Amino acid sequence: MPLRLPDQLPAIDILKQENIFVMGYKRADSQQIRPLRLAILNLMPIKITTETDFIRILSNSALQVQIEFMKIKSHTSKNTPVEHMMSFYRDFDEMRHEKYDGLIVTGAPLEQMDYEQVTYWNDLQEVFDWAHHNVTSTIYVCWSAMAALYHFYGIPKYATDHKVFGVFSHKMLNPELPIFRGFDDEFYCPHSRHGEVHREDIERVTGLDIIAESDDAGVCMVTARNGREFFITGHLEYSPMTLDGEYKRDLEKNLPIQMPANYYKDDNPLLSPIVRWRAAANLLYTNWLNYYVYQETPFNINEIN
Repeated sequence: MPLRLPDQLPAIDILKQENIFVMGYKRADSQQIRPLRLAILNLMPIKITTETDFIRILSNSALQVQIEFMKIKSHTSKNTPVEHMMSFYRDFDEMRHEKYDGLIVTGAPLEQMDYEQVTYWNDLQEVFDWAHHNVTSTIYVCWSAMAALYHFYGIPKYATDHKVFGVFSHKMLNPELPIFRGFDDEFYCPHSRHGEVHREDIERVTGLDIIAESDDAGVCMVTARNGREFFITGHLEYSPMTLDGEYKRDLEKNLPIQMPANYYKDDNPLLSPIVRWRAAANLLYTNWLNYYVYQETPFNINEIN
């Protein structure tokens, strides 16, 4: 089944060129199926790139999924046209009285700030609390994963000595979980962050389980509430060239940045990246949609609580 997307969304044309099957709302409405309702709160500066990354990775499911993009009023995008935001995004205040089968909250380049310094922190906490009772399963990515762990469970965030930047090998601590179905013994995941959470803090909290970690990148995946919450500190959704773009951007700005680890062929930034994470990324999001959303959500969406 394809993803149901707003007609004219830029990602549609991009992904059709990659032979990925998507369809607009008008065509999808002719099918007599209740699609899964999935909201994406996109906090990343370059909205269209992030939209495309997540749509690409969600398109591998056999389920029909209707995606809606969420924004919060106190967060104004400076890098995306106003017309795009008005056409394809809804304010959380318009959505807060609705139920969703799944929610993804993206990362944001805010790891070096205290949470309370973030201008939209109070509004974001409202989204977190709303999701707790109105969404069957939520994935929090990178900064939002750390932010949600802090909000719900008091897990502190620590600044890293240098940016955790590259593609790192991870091991599963509970490989029998459905989220890991089909995974190899180890999997790779991109990371791009200046902060981290520590294992010892998470282990003190009843109900939190670390399910994947890396010797080099630390805690990667934490789950809670029997899979109703996943906290992922990496970026499995990244396209092949995303780390390359971030690296060259920081070089141009003369920022202190190391070459992304385990990324370029022969560690040569003049050569193409080696994509090591695509299979794990596709499996993880497909497994999430199937086992933690589709098989857990009620047919009557209003029964989610």
